[in-house]
Amino acid sequence: MAQFTVAALYKFVAFPDFKDWQDQIRTKAHSLDVCGSLLIADEGINGTIACPTEDGMKEMIDFLEAIPAIGTLEVKYSHAEDRPFKRMKVRLKEEIVRMGVPGIDPNRTVGTYVEPEDWNKLISDPETLIIDTRNSFEFDMGTFKGAVDPETQTFREFPKWVDEHVGQPGERNAKKIAMFCTGGIRCEKATAYLKEMGHENVFHLKGGILKYLEVVPEEQSLWKGECFVFDERVGIKHGLELGEYVSCHACGRGVSPEGQKSENYVPGVSCDYCIDKYTENDRERFRQRQLQLELARKRGEPAMGPEAQPKAKRLAREREDLQESGEG
Repeated sequence: MAQFTVAALYKFVAFPDFKDWQDQIRTKAHSLDVCGSLLIADEGINGTIACPTEDGMKEMIDFLEAIPAIGTLEVKYSHAEDRPFKRMKVRLKEEIVRMGVPGIDPNRTVGTYVEPEDWNKLISDPETLIIDTRNSFEFDMGTFKGAVDPETQTFREFPKWVDEHVGQPGERNAKKIAMFCTGGIRCEKATAYLKEMGHENVFHLKGGILKYLEVVPEEQSLWKGECFVFDERVGIKHGLELGEYVSCHACGRGVSPEGQKSENYVPGVSCDYCIDKYTENDRERFRQRQLQLELARKRGEPAMGPEAQPKAKRLAREREDLQESGEG
């Protein structure tokens, strides 16, 4: 039975006094036993948080929405059986989702929102170019039928891919451009970039994949696979049910049920993707770390999570930059 309410939230909004709110937000979260990560910047707020009670989550969201600059947030709710984050972080950032292109402001110009119920019609149009704005390892776990994978490792690589593969208006045949991501924030900023380039028919999925999986019946869905989320749940299926992927704590990627049967998959040590990416010395270090974690769990003691391992450390940092829930 689900114990934690999880909220993926964001809003692009002018937030000039965001630094003044860091301690207040952190204090409120701690008082409600809220865990997760919130990023705040001049351009707004973004993050994923979890709370052991629904009332506590409501109080936390009410607190955030009462901040004068914020108001109503875009929030997607789901649930987790176990605590999905180890601690609470409130970080000050230059961008709430890092694109690295000066002057891109979704508060000024943005694409057209498409409700989840209308998304199938748009992406079924042969004149629509469907772009997954997430990273390649997220795409590998699941995506929409017909979507293009930009093969990016971080969102900062996305503008370069657009410049090379989409180009200026009129350079390609696509008459419509539809973009999506986990919770809506990356694709919203991506549409702002395309609009600044001069593209007109630019669309993005409102509420992201998470909202689509929540409201669109599986029998009508054009989604295939699981949706990667940047917390301990790893993957989400239709109806926001917990998926079957697990995390490889060596490289941070999701491992499918088939991948878990591979001889290359050793929990905490390796998977098919990273089996050739580390030395035997690295893997021996991972084995010792995994042993320490398992012993700590048996004793009921807290232990440092997989973030202590090299690739997962980087992915833990990216969780903070890519929150949509993952998604944002």
